[in-house]
Amino acid sequence: MNIQALINDKVSQALEAAGAPAGSPAAVRQSAKAQFGDYQANGVMGVAKRLGTNPREFAQKVLEHLDLDGIASKTEIAGPGFINIFLSEEFLAKSAKAALADSRLGVASEAPQTIVADYSAPNVAKEMHVGHLRSTIIGDAVVRTLEFLGHKVIRANHIGDWGTQFGMLIANLERVSEQDGEVSMKLSDLEAFYRESKKLYDEDEEFAVKARNYVVKLQSGDAFCVDMWEKLVDITMQQNQLNYDRLNVSLTRDDVMGESQYNDMLKGIVADLKEKGLAKEDDGAQVVFLDEYKNKDGEPMGVIVQKRDGGFLYTTTDIACAKYRYEELGANRVLYFIDSRQHQHLMQAWTIVRKAGYVPEDVSLEHHAFGMMLGKDGRPFKTRAGGTVRLVDLLDEAEERAGKLIESKNPELAEDEKKNIASTVAMAAVKYADLSKHRTTDYVFDWDNMLAFEGNTAPYMQYAYTRVASVFAKAGVSMDDLQGDIIVTDEKEKALIAKLMQFEEAVQAVAREGQPHIMCSYLFELAGQFSSFYEACPILVAEDEAVKQSRLQLAALTAKTIKQGLSLLGIETLERM
Repeated sequence: MNIQALINDKVSQALEAAGAPAGSPAAVRQSAKAQFGDYQANGVMGVAKRLGTNPREFAQKVLEHLDLDGIASKTEIAGPGFINIFLSEEFLAKSAKAALADSRLGVASEAPQTIVADYSAPNVAKEMHVGHLRSTIIGDAVVRTLEFLGHKVIRANHIGDWGTQFGMLIANLERVSEQDGEVSMKLSDLEAFYRESKKLYDEDEEFAVKARNYVVKLQSGDAFCVDMWEKLVDITMQQNQLNYDRLNVSLTRDDVMGESQYNDMLKGIVADLKEKGLAKEDDGAQVVFLDEYKNKDGEPMGVIVQKRDGGFLYTTTDIACAKYRYEELGANRVLYFIDSRQHQHLMQAWTIVRKAGYVPEDVSLEHHAFGMMLGKDGRPFKTRAGGTVRLVDLLDEAEERAGKLIESKNPELAEDEKKNIASTVAMAAVKYADLSKHRTTDYVFDWDNMLAFEGNTAPYMQYAYTRVASVFAKAGVSMDDLQGDIIVTDEKEKALIAKLMQFEEAVQAVAREGQPHIMCSYLFELAGQFSSFYEACPILVAEDEAVKQSRLQLAALTAKTIKQGLSLLGIETLERM
């Protein structure tokens, strides 16, 4: 149940009954401090100002019309006209009981939409590096959350599988095979092969001409070129899948939608933009001039959609991509998890998409931009030698460090179990360190912090789950075999239930805003509330059986909520650590 939405509706009705214009925002928020209640309605002052009336007097009028019977035990006016709302213990206890009985923990499904999520997007013939991590795991957490809410989600792994580099690679493959050489099709070797091909392309004009010819051949469907191209894509995606599986990322080969998929649309799109008067010839190229973007001289900025030599650009592909996602996939909403530096490029492409009428205004195109992963020196995260960090090396190091950590904490565990715990903790730590930061900011990658058992980290959250699970091991009962009502006998119980009942609000906020850190913050606060409850309210030695059963139910709901919340982030829990 979304209590915030429920109260928001009730306050909105009361505002209108008190004389506010229809649709005036109630602005109900979770209260920052317990003394201000559980929720606070902040919309009264704005409405009172528009009506030219005293805010406190208007708040009193709103309270007279506010029907929170069976929901709130107390309401009060605070400060210049805030309304503080204190939830009733009975309402909280009933809500918690209903959530525990529900496999979805009380989270309602939303009216299903078709949502396309564009994330990960590695390059072909190159290994994934740390720069691909943020898009991959942020996108995956949001996708899992949207699916949990009942939406049809289409994952789109928009790989760079087209363009000049393939002519260059195919030309070099041919050159080596003519010299009776065999090219290793291991991805790490292919990366060196890529660098060699690029060097030849830059320094040998005869090779460059051949490479450009191969691009044309590939684009026209030449059998040899297509065969080589498919091999390069296959090897890359097989290697990438190992990273996805290891990270518990839900992408598969079936989700690959490369640039090549839109190739046949590009010529028609440029012709259509010309016909609509949007694209104009400028120095041999086809250019769309946008009044919305000005160059340094204050003139409309020109966005090239076709080069003078007939080649197309990323902008043309992104126009085709948006059109395809609306027309062919039936998207109601399209989310792009792409680096913040691409923002202007995307906005320009989408401005053209809207002007051309390819995607209607009621279909949302959203750039969920993210900042960079930085080293402790505040610069982009690199190897000691200054090179790009391969994702596989980062994950290996995480497992090695987690292994030492688990060994120091639990040396008596069997080797297999230690290995499994280390692997689960390592992947969780890498993901959670990123997901717990606000998506749009740069963040500093810090091994010591991410593997700490204190603070808002994966090991702390995984341990919080095992700690709650251990209560049931000690009690010798199952979480699913508990009896009686939930009863509130202590303020700490009430605070824990109030936090548990905010799970749906966190889920919906992640889905709406594409911000997984909201779920991390929620789970961290929930674990803190459980600790306070655990210290103040004995569970296994409670004063009577009814109180013991009630507290066990709160522990069970906490464990299930932490497990479900971490699962939506793509993070696995452990029964013991």
